[in-house]
Amino acid sequence: MRMPHMGVSMREGTIVRWFKAVGDTITKGEVLLEIMTDKVEMEIESPYSGVVTEILAQEGEVVPCLEPIARIRQESNR
Repeated sequence: MRMPHMGVSMREGTIVRWFKAVGDTITKGEVLLEIMTDKVEMEIESPYSGVVTEILAQEGEVVPCLEPIARIRQESNR
């Protein structure tokens, strides 16, 4: 999963809070984290269902748009 790019002027975002930890199961559309931009704080939903396998950016860290912030092992579609 990458830091979202939520508009033309957004260059980076700050990780405010993770709602899931490594090993947690997540469903597509469930809130995964909260970020803050220069204009607004927003909750970001997971684009995938699966298991959080790695958190690459910690709370308080400023991350450029589209940089990886977490890894989610996707569930297979059976």
